[in-house]
Amino acid sequence: MRERRRLSRAALTPFFATRPAAEVLLEACGSAHHWGRELQRLGHTVRLLPPHAVARYRTGNKTDRADAKALLEAARNEKVQRVPVKSVEQQAVVALHRLRQGYLQTRTARINAVRGHLREFGCVVPVGAQHLVPRAYEALETEAVPALLRPALVAVLEEIQALEVQAEAVRAELSRLAAQMPDAQRLLTIPGIGVLTATALVAFVGEAGRFRSGRDFAAYLGLTPREVSSGTVRRLGPITKRGNSYVRMLLIHGARAALRAGTVSQTPDDLRTWACALAERKGHNVAAIALANKLARVAWRVWRDQRPFERRDPR
Repeated sequence: MRERRRLSRAALTPFFATRPAAEVLLEACGSAHHWGRELQRLGHTVRLLPPHAVARYRTGNKTDRADAKALLEAARNEKVQRVPVKSVEQQAVVALHRLRQGYLQTRTARINAVRGHLREFGCVVPVGAQHLVPRAYEALETEAVPALLRPALVAVLEEIQALEVQAEAVRAELSRLAAQMPDAQRLLTIPGIGVLTATALVAFVGEAGRFRSGRDFAAYLGLTPREVSSGTVRRLGPITKRGNSYVRMLLIHGARAALRAGTVSQTPDDLRTWACALAERKGHNVAAIALANKLARVAWRVWRDQRPFERRDPR
C-alpha cells in the first residue's frame, strides 16, 4: 500500500510505534543517528544513506518529496554504502572530538588576531603558538602598545589560555575513554596512531567490517590517488580528499610523527623503515601521505582481525 504522510517531529515516534516492523531509510545528517536508535528501539530496521550519495538522485528543487524519492533510488543501488547507526557512547566520543577541535580552531583564530594587532605596533612574535602568550605579555609591558588596547589584549590572552586548558581536559577525557575501548587499545599498538586517532576511528567510522578491504577503507577516508583513466591510459593524481577530513588529518599528522620517530628510533620496524626510505626518494610530504594511506590499511586489518599490530624487524 502506497501512503504519503507529512509528520512533525513530535508525531514521528507515535506514528512508527503503531506500525509493523519495516525498513526505514534516512539520510545520515544531523540527528539521524538519534532517530535511527529510536526507530530501532521500536523494532524497525534503519538504513542510513550518505547525503552526498542521495543528492545524485535528487531531481528538481530540494523538497521533502524529492528527498524521499532520492532516498528510494539511492537505496536500490547496492554500491551505495550504508552508514551504521552510532551508539550513544560513539556519539558522545564524536561530540568530544568536535568540541576539542572547536576549542583549537578558536584558539588559532585568537592567536592570529593577537599576532596581527601586535605587529601593527612593531612587536613581532616568533613562529609557534607556544611563543605567543609570554611574548605578548612582554610586549604589553613596553610603551609600544597603546594603553587603551592593553585590557582587550589581556582578555584575549586569558581566553587563549582558557581554551588550551579546555582542549587538554577533553584530551584527558578521551585518554580515559580509550582505556575502556578494546578496539582503541588495539589500534594504539600501531606506530603513528595515538589516543585521538584511535578514538576518532572507533567513533566516526563505527565498524571496520563494512569495508571489503583496507584499500576501500583508505578510499573512504580520501587517502587513495585520484584516477583519471581512459582505455589503456591510466593517470593517478593527488589523493581524493573525500570522506571525513578530521580523521584524515589525524592520520596524516600521525604519519608525520611516525616518520620523525623512525629517523631517530633505536628499534625501527618495517613500516617506518619503508616510510623513511620513501621520504629519501620522494620527499617528506609524499612519504607522509603514503604512510597515512598505509596506516589506514593497517588499522583496518588490526580492527577487523581483532588482534594487535605486530612489529617486524626490517633486517
